Amino acid sequence: MLILGIDPGSRTTGYGVLDVSTPSPRYVASGCIRLQDVALPQRLARIYAGIAELVSLHGPGELAIEQVFMAKNPDSALKLGQARGAAIVCAANHGLPVHEYGPRQIKQAVTGSGGATKTQVQHMIVSVLGLDGVPQADAADALAIALTHAHARLGLVQRGSFGGHRTRRRGVSWRDYQP
Repeated sequence: MLILGIDPGSRTTGYGVLDVSTPSPRYVASGCIRLQDVALPQRLARIYAGIAELVSLHGPGELAIEQVFMAKNPDSALKLGQARGAAIVCAANHGLPVHEYGPRQIKQAVTGSGGATKTQVQHMIVSVLGLDGVPQADAADALAIALTHAHARLGLVQRGSFGGHRTRRRGVSWRDYQP
């Protein structure tokens, strides 16, 4: 089975594909969906189309994506949320289960430290997956998200244990909500 990891962004969306059908996750592909300097609606459409292309090309069974974190700039956080939304809707339209992980949880799962730097994440991705070169930061982050989900599938990651991911708020799980 393949996992598609997504590091959403309104300018650059990273992706990483891992094969988890073997005991150790294996690298399949990674890269970035680069978004031209056009209006936000066109960038969101390109994120959707790019992910649809990846789903068609690789046929993943699940999608893992980074949760929104509160940035210093609220406008940036809103755009990030919209980029995530485009990716999530694409996955849902293709029948893929979507799994979300917080930034600290991803760093903790991959490097052992929730406060790891992007360079440390890249280094661990190269080491764990046995890559010949260092992927771009956004692609490495997407691979880290896919790797976090691979570990979570094996029970190696506890949801909610790193402060970056909450499954309950005010006594209601987001899984309880049915539109």
